[in-house]
Amino acid sequence: MDVQKQENDPPPPPHSPTSSVAAPPPTHQPIFPPEAVAPPQPPPQIPPLQLQPQQSPESSSSLFSGVVMQARNPNALISGGGISFLTGDRTSSFSYGYSSFKGKRASMEDFYETRISEVDGQMVAFFGVFDGHGGSRTAEYLKNNLFNNLSSHPDFIKDTKSAIVESFRQTDSNYLDQEKGQQKDAGSTASTAVLLGDRVFVANVGDSRVVACRSGSAKPLSVDHKPDRSDERERIEQAGGFVIWAGTWRVSGVLAVSRAFGDKLLKPFVVAEPEIQEEEIDGIEFIIIASDGLWNVISNKDAVAIVKDIEDTEAASRRLTEEAYSKGSSDNITCIVVRFQNE
Repeated sequence: MDVQKQENDPPPPPHSPTSSVAAPPPTHQPIFPPEAVAPPQPPPQIPPLQLQPQQSPESSSSLFSGVVMQARNPNALISGGGISFLTGDRTSSFSYGYSSFKGKRASMEDFYETRISEVDGQMVAFFGVFDGHGGSRTAEYLKNNLFNNLSSHPDFIKDTKSAIVESFRQTDSNYLDQEKGQQKDAGSTASTAVLLGDRVFVANVGDSRVVACRSGSAKPLSVDHKPDRSDERERIEQAGGFVIWAGTWRVSGVLAVSRAFGDKLLKPFVVAEPEIQEEEIDGIEFIIIASDGLWNVISNKDAVAIVKDIEDTEAASRRLTEEAYSKGSSDNITCIVVRFQNE
Protein backbone atom coordinates (compact mmCIF):
# COMPACT_ATOMS: atom_id res chain seq x y z
CA MET A 1 0.00 0.00 0.00
CA ASP A 2 1.42 3.34 -1.07
CA VAL A 3 1.45 5.98 1.68
CA GLN A 4 4.52 8.00 0.81
CA LYS A 5 5.82 9.66 -2.31
CA GLN A 6 7.92 7.38 -4.47
CA GLU A 7 11.15 8.59 -6.06
CA ASN A 8 10.14 7.55 -9.58
CA ASP A 9 6.51 8.62 -9.53
CA PRO A 10 5.27 9.86 -12.90
CA PRO A 11 4.62 13.57 -13.47
CA PRO A 12 1.11 14.74 -12.58
CA PRO A 13 -1.51 14.25 -15.28
CA PRO A 14 -3.92 17.05 -16.10
CA HIS A 15 -6.51 17.10 -13.32
CA SER A 16 -9.80 15.54 -14.23
CA PRO A 17 -12.80 15.20 -11.93
CA THR A 18 -13.46 11.80 -13.44
CA SER A 19 -9.97 11.97 -12.90
CA SER A 20 -13.35 -29.73 6.92
CA VAL A 21 -10.78 -34.74 5.81
CA ALA A 22 -7.90 -32.28 6.34
CA ALA A 23 -6.82 -29.98 3.57
CA PRO A 24 -3.47 -30.37 1.93
CA PRO A 25 -0.97 -28.42 4.04
CA PRO A 26 0.01 -24.99 2.72
CA THR A 27 3.32 -25.08 0.97
CA HIS A 28 6.21 -22.70 1.46
CA GLN A 29 8.58 -22.29 -1.40
CA PRO A 30 11.01 -19.37 -1.71
CA ILE A 31 10.74 -17.32 -4.87
CA PHE A 32 14.05 -15.99 -6.06
CA PRO A 33 14.36 -12.97 -8.36
CA PRO A 34 14.99 -13.73 -12.02
CA GLU A 35 18.46 -13.19 -13.42
CA ALA A 36 17.31 -9.93 -14.96
CA VAL A 37 16.74 -8.58 -11.47
CA ALA A 38 19.69 -10.04 -9.57
CA PRO A 39 22.11 -12.97 -9.82
CA PRO A 40 20.56 -16.20 -8.53
CA GLN A 41 21.37 -17.05 -4.92
CA PRO A 42 21.36 -20.51 -3.34
CA PRO A 43 18.30 -21.17 -1.19
CA PRO A 44 18.77 -20.59 2.53
CA GLN A 45 18.84 -23.53 4.91
CA ILE A 46 15.37 -23.65 6.44
CA PRO A 47 14.82 -25.56 9.69
CA PRO A 48 12.03 -28.15 9.64
CA LEU A 49 8.58 -26.59 9.57
CA GLN A 50 6.15 -27.27 12.41
CA LEU A 51 2.54 -28.05 11.60
CA GLN A 52 -0.22 -26.64 13.75
CA PRO A 53 -3.70 -27.87 12.78
CA GLN A 54 -6.25 -25.10 12.58
CA GLN A 55 -9.54 -25.49 14.43
CA SER A 56 -11.99 -27.34 12.23
CA PRO A 57 -14.90 -25.35 10.82
CA GLU A 58 -18.23 -25.79 12.52
CA SER A 59 -20.01 -26.76 9.32
CA SER A 60 -20.62 -30.47 8.83
CA SER A 61 -20.89 -29.91 5.06
CA SER A 62 -17.28 -28.82 4.73
CA LEU A 63 -14.89 -31.34 3.23
CA PHE A 64 -11.59 -29.60 3.91
CA SER A 65 -10.37 -27.28 6.61
CA GLY A 66 -7.13 -25.36 6.59
CA VAL A 67 -3.81 -26.40 8.09
CA VAL A 68 -1.44 -23.64 9.15
CA MET A 69 2.30 -23.91 8.76
CA GLN A 70 4.55 -21.68 10.81
CA ALA A 71 7.16 -20.53 8.28
CA ARG A 72 10.69 -19.94 9.50
CA ASN A 73 11.59 -18.16 6.27
CA PRO A 74 9.91 -14.72 6.04
CA ASN A 75 10.66 -14.60 2.30
CA ALA A 76 8.71 -17.77 1.53
CA LEU A 77 5.65 -17.89 -0.67
CA ILE A 78 2.82 -19.29 1.44
CA SER A 79 -0.06 -21.14 -0.19
CA GLY A 80 -2.85 -23.58 0.61
CA GLY A 81 -6.50 -24.33 -0.05
CA GLY A 82 -9.49 -26.59 0.40
CA ILE A 83 -12.92 -27.61 -0.88
CA SER A 84 -16.45 -27.42 0.52
CA PHE A 85 -20.10 -27.72 -0.44
CA LEU A 86 -22.13 -24.57 -0.99
CA THR A 87 -25.24 -25.97 0.69
CA GLY A 88 -26.24 -28.83 2.94
CA ASP A 89 -27.73 -30.83 0.05
CA ARG A 90 -24.23 -31.19 -1.45
CA THR A 91 -25.40 -30.55 -5.01
CA SER A 92 -22.75 -27.93 -5.69
CA SER A 93 -19.30 -27.27 -4.31
CA PHE A 94 -16.40 -24.89 -4.53
CA SER A 95 -12.66 -25.11 -4.12
CA TYR A 96 -10.38 -22.33 -2.96
CA GLY A 97 -6.68 -21.65 -2.95
CA TYR A 98 -4.60 -18.83 -1.57
CA SER A 99 -1.08 -17.53 -2.02
CA SER A 100 0.79 -14.77 -0.19
CA PHE A 101 4.30 -13.42 -0.75
CA LYS A 102 6.29 -10.55 0.77
CA GLY A 103 7.92 -9.83 -2.57
CA LYS A 104 10.26 -6.88 -2.84
CA ARG A 105 8.92 -5.04 0.18
CA ALA A 106 11.06 -4.86 3.33
CA SER A 107 8.17 -6.15 5.46
CA MET A 108 4.93 -8.10 5.03
CA GLU A 109 1.79 -6.04 5.55
CA ASP A 110 -0.76 -8.25 3.74
CA PHE A 111 -3.06 -10.62 5.62
CA TYR A 112 -5.77 -12.94 4.33
CA GLU A 113 -8.58 -15.06 5.73
CA THR A 114 -10.39 -18.16 4.44
CA ARG A 115 -13.10 -19.52 6.71
CA ILE A 116 -16.02 -21.92 6.42
CA SER A 117 -18.54 -21.99 9.24
CA GLU A 118 -22.15 -22.57 10.15
CA VAL A 119 -24.24 -19.54 11.04
CA ASP A 120 -27.83 -20.05 12.22
CA GLY A 121 -27.89 -23.46 10.56
CA GLN A 122 -26.53 -22.24 7.20
CA MET A 123 -23.12 -22.92 5.74
CA VAL A 124 -21.22 -19.69 5.09
CA ALA A 125 -17.81 -19.18 3.51
CA PHE A 126 -15.78 -16.05 4.16
CA PHE A 127 -12.80 -14.94 2.09
CA GLY A 128 -10.81 -11.74 2.58
CA VAL A 129 -7.60 -9.97 1.59
CA PHE A 130 -6.34 -7.16 3.82
CA ASP A 131 -3.54 -4.90 2.58
CA GLY A 132 -2.01 -2.88 5.40
CA HIS A 133 -0.17 0.42 5.22
CA GLY A 134 1.88 2.11 7.94
CA GLY A 135 2.52 -1.35 9.37
CA SER A 136 0.67 -4.65 9.52
CA ARG A 137 -1.36 -4.28 12.70
CA THR A 138 -4.59 -3.03 11.07
CA ALA A 139 -4.62 -5.82 8.49
CA GLU A 140 -3.93 -8.40 11.20
CA TYR A 141 -6.77 -6.98 13.31
CA LEU A 142 -9.16 -7.34 10.38
CA LYS A 143 -8.11 -10.95 9.81
CA ASN A 144 -8.83 -11.75 13.45
CA ASN A 145 -12.03 -9.76 13.96
CA LEU A 146 -13.92 -8.71 10.83
CA PHE A 147 -15.60 -12.02 9.97
CA ASN A 148 -16.28 -12.77 13.65
CA ASN A 149 -18.14 -9.48 13.93
CA LEU A 150 -20.04 -10.13 10.72
CA SER A 151 -21.12 -13.69 11.48
CA SER A 152 -22.29 -12.70 14.97
CA HIS A 153 -24.42 -9.82 13.68
CA PRO A 154 -28.07 -10.58 14.53
CA ASP A 155 -29.28 -9.77 10.99
CA PHE A 156 -26.48 -11.49 9.09
CA ILE A 157 -28.68 -14.17 7.49
CA LYS A 158 -31.87 -12.18 6.90
CA ASP A 159 -30.32 -8.83 5.86
CA THR A 160 -26.77 -9.61 4.82
CA LYS A 161 -25.96 -6.31 3.13
CA SER A 162 -26.99 -4.20 6.14
CA ALA A 163 -25.09 -6.56 8.42
CA ILE A 164 -21.94 -6.14 6.31
CA VAL A 165 -22.12 -2.33 6.43
CA GLU A 166 -22.75 -2.23 10.19
CA SER A 167 -20.07 -4.83 10.92
CA PHE A 168 -17.46 -2.96 8.87
CA ARG A 169 -18.29 0.27 10.71
CA GLN A 170 -18.21 -1.42 14.12
CA THR A 171 -14.93 -3.18 13.38
CA ASP A 172 -13.34 0.12 12.37
CA SER A 173 -14.66 1.83 15.49
CA ASN A 174 -13.39 -0.97 17.74
CA TYR A 175 -10.00 -0.85 16.08
CA LEU A 176 -9.72 2.93 16.47
CA ASP A 177 -10.56 2.58 20.17
CA GLN A 178 -7.73 0.09 20.48
CA GLU A 179 -5.40 2.46 18.62
CA LYS A 180 -5.76 5.35 21.06
CA GLY A 181 -2.41 4.60 22.65
CA GLN A 182 -0.60 4.38 19.30
CA GLN A 183 1.25 7.42 17.99
CA LYS A 184 2.04 6.06 14.53
CA ASP A 185 -0.95 5.91 12.20
CA ALA A 186 -1.81 2.68 10.35
CA GLY A 187 -4.61 1.39 8.17
CA SER A 188 -5.70 -1.37 5.81
CA THR A 189 -7.86 -2.12 2.81
CA ALA A 190 -10.35 -5.00 2.86
CA SER A 191 -11.70 -6.92 -0.11
CA THR A 192 -14.09 -9.66 0.98
CA ALA A 193 -16.43 -12.23 -0.50
CA VAL A 194 -19.15 -14.00 1.49
CA LEU A 195 -20.80 -17.12 0.04
CA LEU A 196 -24.29 -17.62 1.44
CA GLY A 197 -26.77 -19.95 -0.21
CA ASP A 198 -26.76 -19.30 -3.94
CA ARG A 199 -25.36 -15.78 -3.60
CA VAL A 200 -21.97 -14.13 -3.28
CA PHE A 201 -21.72 -10.80 -1.46
CA VAL A 202 -18.59 -8.79 -2.32
CA ALA A 203 -17.71 -5.91 0.00
CA ASN A 204 -14.76 -3.66 -0.71
CA VAL A 205 -12.89 -0.90 1.14
CA GLY A 206 -9.79 0.46 -0.60
CA ASP A 207 -7.87 -0.67 -3.67
CA SER A 208 -7.64 -4.40 -3.25
CA ARG A 209 -10.05 -5.94 -5.77
CA VAL A 210 -12.45 -8.78 -6.55
CA VAL A 211 -12.84 -9.98 -10.15
CA ALA A 212 -15.13 -12.75 -11.41
CA CYS A 213 -14.98 -14.92 -14.50
CA ARG A 214 -18.45 -15.22 -16.00
CA SER A 215 -18.98 -16.83 -19.41
CA GLY A 216 -15.23 -16.81 -19.90
CA SER A 217 -14.85 -13.05 -19.46
CA ALA A 218 -13.53 -10.89 -16.65
CA LYS A 219 -16.16 -9.00 -14.65
CA PRO A 220 -15.04 -6.69 -11.82
CA LEU A 221 -17.11 -7.12 -8.65
CA SER A 222 -15.51 -4.14 -6.92
CA VAL A 223 -14.27 -0.70 -7.90
CA ASP A 224 -11.03 0.64 -6.41
CA HIS A 225 -11.40 3.50 -3.94
CA LYS A 226 -8.94 6.05 -5.29
CA PRO A 227 -8.82 9.77 -4.38
CA ASP A 228 -9.14 10.81 -8.04
CA ARG A 229 -12.51 9.08 -8.45
CA SER A 230 -14.85 12.03 -8.92
CA ASP A 231 -17.39 10.77 -6.38
CA GLU A 232 -14.68 10.01 -3.83
CA ARG A 233 -13.03 13.40 -4.27
CA GLU A 234 -16.38 15.12 -3.82
CA ARG A 235 -17.11 13.11 -0.65
CA ILE A 236 -13.69 13.97 0.81
CA GLU A 237 -14.01 17.67 0.04
CA GLN A 238 -17.53 17.84 1.47
CA ALA A 239 -16.13 16.36 4.69
CA GLY A 240 -13.55 19.16 4.84
CA GLY A 241 -10.59 17.29 3.36
CA PHE A 242 -8.61 17.71 0.17
CA VAL A 243 -6.93 15.68 -2.54
CA ILE A 244 -3.61 16.76 -4.05
CA TRP A 245 -1.00 15.34 -6.38
CA ALA A 246 2.09 14.05 -4.54
CA GLY A 247 3.51 11.51 -6.95
CA THR A 248 -0.05 10.24 -7.31
CA TRP A 249 -3.40 11.59 -6.12
CA ARG A 250 -3.48 11.42 -2.31
CA VAL A 251 -5.89 12.27 0.50
CA SER A 252 -4.34 15.17 2.41
CA GLY A 253 -1.21 14.57 0.36
CA VAL A 254 -0.59 11.34 2.30
CA LEU A 255 -2.74 8.32 1.42
CA ALA A 256 -3.23 6.94 -2.09
CA VAL A 257 -6.55 5.27 -1.25
CA SER A 258 -9.74 7.07 -0.28
CA ARG A 259 -11.29 4.36 1.93
CA ALA A 260 -9.60 2.20 4.54
CA PHE A 261 -9.88 0.84 8.04
CA GLY A 262 -7.88 2.71 10.66
CA ASP A 263 -5.97 5.85 9.58
CA LYS A 264 -7.30 7.77 12.58
CA LEU A 265 -5.44 10.93 11.60
CA LEU A 266 -7.30 11.03 8.28
CA LYS A 267 -10.82 10.63 9.68
CA PRO A 268 -13.45 11.56 8.58
CA PHE A 269 -12.04 11.78 5.05
CA VAL A 270 -10.85 8.17 4.84
CA VAL A 271 -13.74 5.92 5.82
CA ALA A 272 -14.37 2.18 6.17
CA GLU A 273 -17.75 2.31 4.41
CA PRO A 274 -17.91 -0.70 2.08
CA GLU A 275 -19.33 -0.76 -1.42
CA ILE A 276 -21.26 -4.01 -1.81
CA GLN A 277 -22.15 -6.03 -4.88
CA GLU A 278 -24.44 -9.06 -4.74
CA GLU A 279 -24.31 -11.70 -7.47
CA GLU A 280 -25.85 -15.08 -8.18
CA ILE A 281 -23.19 -17.78 -7.98
CA ASP A 282 -24.76 -19.66 -10.86
CA GLY A 283 -22.86 -18.74 -14.01
CA ILE A 284 -19.71 -17.61 -12.21
CA GLU A 285 -16.78 -19.88 -12.97
CA PHE A 286 -14.42 -18.43 -10.38
CA ILE A 287 -13.52 -15.26 -8.50
CA ILE A 288 -10.13 -13.73 -7.72
CA ILE A 289 -9.59 -11.62 -4.59
CA ALA A 290 -6.20 -9.90 -4.48
CA SER A 291 -4.20 -7.01 -3.10
CA ASP A 292 -2.94 -4.26 -5.36
CA GLY A 293 0.46 -5.94 -5.50
CA LEU A 294 -1.21 -8.13 -8.12
CA TRP A 295 -3.54 -5.62 -9.80
CA ASN A 296 -0.81 -2.99 -10.22
CA VAL A 297 0.87 -5.18 -12.84
CA ILE A 298 -1.81 -7.61 -14.07
CA SER A 299 -5.09 -6.54 -15.66
CA ASN A 300 -8.45 -8.10 -14.80
CA LYS A 301 -8.54 -9.74 -18.23
CA ASP A 302 -5.05 -11.19 -17.95
CA ALA A 303 -5.65 -12.50 -14.41
CA VAL A 304 -8.77 -14.34 -15.58
CA ALA A 305 -6.90 -15.74 -18.58
CA ILE A 306 -4.14 -17.09 -16.31
CA VAL A 307 -6.57 -18.83 -13.94
CA LYS A 308 -9.02 -20.10 -16.55
CA ASP A 309 -7.08 -23.22 -17.54
CA ILE A 310 -5.76 -24.09 -14.04
CA GLU A 311 -8.32 -26.27 -12.23
CA ASP A 312 -6.33 -26.51 -9.01
CA THR A 313 -7.09 -23.26 -7.15
CA GLU A 314 -3.94 -23.30 -5.03
CA ALA A 315 -1.83 -23.73 -8.16
CA ALA A 316 -3.80 -20.91 -9.80
CA SER A 317 -3.21 -18.54 -6.90
CA ARG A 318 0.49 -19.37 -6.87
CA ARG A 319 0.72 -18.77 -10.60
CA LEU A 320 -0.88 -15.35 -10.23
CA THR A 321 1.54 -14.41 -7.45
CA GLU A 322 4.57 -15.60 -9.40
CA GLU A 323 3.40 -13.81 -12.54
CA ALA A 324 2.91 -10.52 -10.66
CA TYR A 325 6.38 -10.81 -9.17
CA SER A 326 7.98 -11.57 -12.52
CA LYS A 327 6.23 -8.55 -14.02
CA GLY A 328 7.97 -6.29 -11.51
CA SER A 329 5.46 -5.82 -8.70
CA SER A 330 7.18 -3.92 -5.92
CA ASP A 331 4.51 -4.63 -3.29
CA ASN A 332 3.37 -7.54 -1.15
CA ILE A 333 1.28 -9.91 -3.28
CA THR A 334 -1.68 -11.85 -1.88
CA CYS A 335 -4.51 -13.53 -3.75
CA ILE A 336 -7.35 -16.00 -3.24
CA VAL A 337 -9.01 -17.98 -6.04
CA VAL A 338 -12.46 -19.53 -5.48
CA ARG A 339 -13.75 -21.89 -8.20
CA PHE A 340 -17.40 -23.01 -8.32
CA GLN A 341 -18.47 -26.46 -9.51
CA ASN A 342 -22.09 -27.42 -10.13
CA GLU A 343 -22.86 -31.12 -10.11
